[in-house]
Amino acid sequence: ALLQCPITTWRRSEEYDSTSRTGHRSFERKFAVRFQFGPEKMNKVVLVTGANSGIGLALCERILSQDTEGLQLCLACRNMRRAQAARCALLSSHPAAQVALLQMDTSSISSVLAAAQEVKLRYNRLDYLYLNAGIMPNPQFDVKGFFKGLFSSHIITMFATGEGILTQKDCVTPDGLQQVFETNLFGHFLLIRELEPLLCHAGRTSQLIWTSSSNAHRSAFKLEDMQHQRGTQPYSSSKYASDLLSLALNTHYNKQGLYSSVICPGFVMTNLTYSILPSFPAFLWTLLMPVFWLIRMFTNTFTLTPYNGAEALFWLFKQKPESLDPQAKYHSLTSGLGNNYTQPRKMDIDLETSDALYEKLWQLESEVRKKLKEKQKVCRSSAGPGSS
Repeated sequence: ALLQCPITTWRRSEEYDSTSRTGHRSFERKFAVRFQFGPEKMNKVVLVTGANSGIGLALCERILSQDTEGLQLCLACRNMRRAQAARCALLSSHPAAQVALLQMDTSSISSVLAAAQEVKLRYNRLDYLYLNAGIMPNPQFDVKGFFKGLFSSHIITMFATGEGILTQKDCVTPDGLQQVFETNLFGHFLLIRELEPLLCHAGRTSQLIWTSSSNAHRSAFKLEDMQHQRGTQPYSSSKYASDLLSLALNTHYNKQGLYSSVICPGFVMTNLTYSILPSFPAFLWTLLMPVFWLIRMFTNTFTLTPYNGAEALFWLFKQKPESLDPQAKYHSLTSGLGNNYTQPRKMDIDLETSDALYEKLWQLESEVRKKLKEKQKVCRSSAGPGSS
């Protein structure tokens, strides 16, 4: 079935250009690309990171159910086999849709830069950039704390935020950055910076939409340790940082027509959720599901399914970005009767900290680009004058 799925094709000729387009991107590879669909047919372009499963895939399905006329949907994923399977599933429901794949790993600077270059050559605009990819590696689950919370008055808070039962062990990527920080935050920040020419246009608006979490706690984040090298809650830190960054992005880009918003999907059963309890047998999840459904009668944050969790992401797709509150997190909520809706709630953030974080990320970007340029210079020197 995977091999029978139709694939959007394009012809590509490659050449290498050492001339900088924007003053600081001399490392970029230059492609000449001609698509089977022309720029004049691009009425709306949507790019979703982490789109091969869970909330990202559910969002893509809901967008295509709403609008396929002239819409270009791009699934940016790390695992291309899973991405192709997701694309086939979408096309089986929407055979006329324009769905393309893009290989990108937000935990790799070189992957993000290469993907951004590809996007700029495929499209002449970008209307929606959903920053959905994220990881929670090596979760450490406190079983004693879980069962204690299960029979306490804090059960709803525990499930909704992971408070008191979750810590993680982070690691360092080949880029020398903390993995959770680079994957969940910095990789996306770099992607935004690279795609500025498509996102910022006079006369029209574009949207950045971050998938945050109810696990985003101010207490887990420290500006002087923004990569969370010295803590045990890198996931919570990275999600709180994305809340802060979204506010700063509005400060810096609203005048250029670019707006940023943040959503919380609620408590959703996704691959990330299941990975939290890797040692729990399958039957335990079966036993817990009725408990989850019962809890939803008392709290609207238990969205449970990816379709429900994507409610706020989809709701923002239909809004005018200039009418949104930059200090609000838009929550996906599901009533006890199963009705989905979106509700804005004020975030625990401040403008001063958000601007300080933006400056630190901008400085880190400059350092990363400088190191990359030096590395490429060494590689060219090692290759010799006659190499190609």
